[in-house]
Amino acid sequence: MMNFLFWSTLKPFCEIFLLWFVFYRILVFFQGTRAFQVLKGITYLVILFLITQLLGFDSLNWLLTKFFAIWIIAIVILFQQELRQGLARLGQGHLFNIFLEESEVVAIIDELGQAAAKLSEQKTGCLIAIEREAKLKTYIDSGIPIDGLVSSEIVQTIFRHDSPMHDGGLVIRGQRILAAACLFPLSENQSLSKIIGTRHRAALGLTEQTDAVVLMVSEETGEISVACDGKFIPITGPERLQAVLKDLLFTHSGPHAQKNIPS
Repeated sequence: MMNFLFWSTLKPFCEIFLLWFVFYRILVFFQGTRAFQVLKGITYLVILFLITQLLGFDSLNWLLTKFFAIWIIAIVILFQQELRQGLARLGQGHLFNIFLEESEVVAIIDELGQAAAKLSEQKTGCLIAIEREAKLKTYIDSGIPIDGLVSSEIVQTIFRHDSPMHDGGLVIRGQRILAAACLFPLSENQSLSKIIGTRHRAALGLTEQTDAVVLMVSEETGEISVACDGKFIPITGPERLQAVLKDLLFTHSGPHAQKNIPS
């Protein structure tokens, strides 16, 4: 009897906690997408729906009930891209550093930093994807196999203008360059400026669909950028690049990862 009473008292709190947790995870799931603003609007409508029930406004309650029935289907159709991207990321941790010693990751970052600096000076474009938890096999298979240790010299050679592999992206897994001239998906973000080039769109596209970190150098300006979670992180110098890559490869990152990156 006592156990039953105890559970009856505890049960509402458990349900409230579970509902809060699920709602929070849904917000994180959609954060950074255009569906996030729609979700906020739906939240206000749910609150309004509860108020109409409490006050006994039967007509408003009926209208809102019909509205929700229609919009559940509409949301799935309108935001299938965001749903697909979010589902692809569910359960992904960032375990890059589990398979490598800290000194090995630092060495990779140093090599990439040297390569990016040289390519930037020469205004030679590059696109480098660093695999984390989500496997990039589909994109690796689209390129030319390399399977060599990461080094500044190899990266620079691959992206030279006279190299047959300079177009497309390079994929790194652990300490090794697996493939070059890989094809990455272009971003489907309609809010991007029309002047953003294909290389930058490919960087964003890959990070929208996977948890990869993408390092790139602009062929037009020589500017260095890093993309992660479908967003660009500005790079103002070698120290900034080192700090950004270390933060993304060493820490458990996610929708809020960039908040920890030093400015």
